[in-house]
Amino acid sequence: MPTAAALTRGELLARSGCLTIVRQPLAPVKPAPGQPGSGSSYVQDSPEIFVAILDDGRILAFNGHVDLGTGIRTSLAQIVAEELDVPAPRVKMILGDSARVPNQGPTIASATIQISAVPLRFAAAQARFVLIGLAAQRWGIDAARLATDDGYVIAPDKTRIGFGELLQGQRISLPIDSSVAVKDPSTYRIVGRPTPRVDLPAKATGTLTFVHDMRVPGMLHGRVVRPPYAGHDSGAFVGKTLIDVDRSSVDTLPGVRGVVVIGDFVGVVAEREEQAIRAARALRVRWRPLPPLPSLDDPAVAIAQAPARRRLLLEEGDVESVQGLAGTTTLTRSYVWPYQMHGSIGPSCALADYHDGRITVWSGTQNPQTLRYDLSRLVEREEADIDIVRMEASGCYGRNCADDVAGDALLLSRAMGHPVRVQLSRADEHQWEPKGTAQVVDVTGTVSRSGDTLGYTFATRYPSNDAPMLALLLTGASPAEPRVFEMGDRTAVTPYTFAHRRFVCHDLAPLVRASWFRGVSALPNSFAHDVFIDELAFESGADPLAFRLRHLKDERAVALLEAVAERAGWQARAGRGPARDTGERVLQGRGVAYARYVHSRFPGFGAAWSAWIVDLEVDTVSGEIRIKRVTVGQDTGTVINPDGVRHQIHGNVIQTLSRTMKERVRFTDGLVASKEWGSYPILTFPELPPVDVVLVDRQGEPPLGAGESASLPGAPAISNALFDATGVRFRSPPFTPDAVRATLQAAATPAPAEHR
Repeated sequence: MPTAAALTRGELLARSGCLTIVRQPLAPVKPAPGQPGSGSSYVQDSPEIFVAILDDGRILAFNGHVDLGTGIRTSLAQIVAEELDVPAPRVKMILGDSARVPNQGPTIASATIQISAVPLRFAAAQARFVLIGLAAQRWGIDAARLATDDGYVIAPDKTRIGFGELLQGQRISLPIDSSVAVKDPSTYRIVGRPTPRVDLPAKATGTLTFVHDMRVPGMLHGRVVRPPYAGHDSGAFVGKTLIDVDRSSVDTLPGVRGVVVIGDFVGVVAEREEQAIRAARALRVRWRPLPPLPSLDDPAVAIAQAPARRRLLLEEGDVESVQGLAGTTTLTRSYVWPYQMHGSIGPSCALADYHDGRITVWSGTQNPQTLRYDLSRLVEREEADIDIVRMEASGCYGRNCADDVAGDALLLSRAMGHPVRVQLSRADEHQWEPKGTAQVVDVTGTVSRSGDTLGYTFATRYPSNDAPMLALLLTGASPAEPRVFEMGDRTAVTPYTFAHRRFVCHDLAPLVRASWFRGVSALPNSFAHDVFIDELAFESGADPLAFRLRHLKDERAVALLEAVAERAGWQARAGRGPARDTGERVLQGRGVAYARYVHSRFPGFGAAWSAWIVDLEVDTVSGEIRIKRVTVGQDTGTVINPDGVRHQIHGNVIQTLSRTMKERVRFTDGLVASKEWGSYPILTFPELPPVDVVLVDRQGEPPLGAGESASLPGAPAISNALFDATGVRFRSPPFTPDAVRATLQAAATPAPAEHR
């Protein structure tokens, strides 16, 4: 009998002794213009399975999303186990494999628990209802009198029969019924309780097979030689820069099996990995000179000068009417976010096996369905011919090179007639991964002396797209044309109340290869919102926390901020006062910030609420910052696994501290110059502060996405704490020692008379 790992969708649907709860395949939802998603029209010819219960006692559950190290494999199993009344370890979750799971789109937006788990919950509840019905029929007892526990249906006299025994000789497949009764949250025994992550033991002991570790018989190793336009995926030169390749330059190297050239795609294949690396370095390739590229030495200037398409998101009242009124102050500020990398610890890797029959690709992709579509275009095969086996990889939290390297591997496998594994070099990953884009946000706001927020004008400029697969562009299979994605509007509307307000998004084509990254545009937008509200609080002489609470209508936001403030021991202070001049070299500061991640095309949908209070010290001579403590709170609605949510929050905190204090991509002549860790530092273990997590109890409320919200308040909380310490505003991360020194020196230097 096939193992659980080997059972395909077709085998389960045809198997005797099996109950499946299914959905007829849905035609792919076409994404709105400028939104992530596949252009595929493929619809599979068999029902999608959400839950399968077998006569040998196995319980399988299927979800189209993937676990990016966030623990959803554990949480989804808890949801199924709760409705079936079985221990969570009894449920085996299958995630991401295109031949087995439902097509539920990309794993983005913290939407797995919030959205894609909903049909899974109904499927599990329905499976329990069917099993109780089978037992009632067998025993001649009213189904309402039966209970379930630990994989058994139990009669009033305590007679029990196992799920597997009920299914012997049966083959039942039913469509999901969303009207089936699910459990009342007040009766939960599994959901809401800390549950050990099922993925961690194998990772901690080194026994997990990551995609980097995957090996199959007859496998060869490939390496790519990228063109000289590092980090660019649009322009007339893309796919048309190669002059020639001297294949004889690697003829005498040991183990070399071939050189593959298609357009600007160049790859070498060898018997061993080190042989492929050596051959890629030795291969003589000539490229045409590049045209002048836009300078990215100052991304803010480049973004401000680039063509943009203005998109009005929301306008209420007349913002200009309150500017200049007696007794008011109007501030205009610009906030600049840098280009940043995913910084995956391991460079992307994939393994492909091309056959005339079926094609199998082992990948760490975040979106198996879109990857399958892109690969079908790349090799001109039907999507039905391609299976994506989703494997764990080094984390991405957005679109890194995981899909690109899958295209590389498939092209090389097709050319060689063997399975080919490709792992990128560190330089390839750093230079070519789609960056988290730089962003410029301009805000104008008006506040009265009494602290009434009157007007707010917000305009954000966001250059990004979906970073088309490199192999498609380099081979000419897809045009290398600029594409504008409408993704700059995440959390674009301030959570704070203003009588008059206007929100605008300027959509730009990418200036360098850029796509979604954790927090997408919401992180820079929230940075602007919450530093600016801090500036208004200071102007009105108000305590920063009290000012926020006064201008929040959302009761859950207020309750969250109050809970975090209580845990952190917040002490109220006046906002207005002179810049600090204590004579001390090391200054102490405390900052607060709040945000709710609102994702998808405006107006979007909200995920969890989050708030930070940061305690830090800053050395005014060296510019070094030490984060002393982070108190972070989150309202996630119903929490499936409290430990999992805490892990998510800790991950957000660590990554956000790193992004805010260290990370910025450097460019030379318009090309990515950050090729290794020395030129792209990230946070180190000794720099981690104590992190105190406050989880607001909202069991019974709808569960909300927990994967990204806690990243949003981090940068503004640090910036506000720096102001509290120094009396100087910091509006452009990263807050490196050099940047801190420069900002403090600029603030201490008197402006020329004509600028005062």
